[in-house]
Amino acid sequence: MKLRSPAAPLLLPFVTLGIYSLVWHVKTKNEMNASGSAIPTAWLIIVPFVSFWWLWRFAVGVDEFSGFSRHGAFWLLLLLGPIGGAIVQAQFNKTVSGQQSAAPIFA
Repeated sequence: MKLRSPAAPLLLPFVTLGIYSLVWHVKTKNEMNASGSAIPTAWLIIVPFVSFWWLWRFAVGVDEFSGFSRHGAFWLLLLLGPIGGAIVQAQFNKTVSGQQSAAPIFA
């Protein structure tokens, strides 16, 4: 998972009229899938009602990758939008930083 500033998913959706939210979801989905999650194609975001199921699968991937509650991630992303994205990204950054610091220095 790439380290990103939590300000990116918080502020860029307003500048790009929401496009960055989709980009952020797709990029983080691909990175979580590379680490073993099973989140379906992001094209489902644009299908009415199916997007709720997709967001739930994304939240399950957040839980599997970072240990952040799937219920918390789902409701944050659904109700708070960019604010929820910033909180989830901050959790991703903590997880990635913890994984990098746990690696031996002379590996």
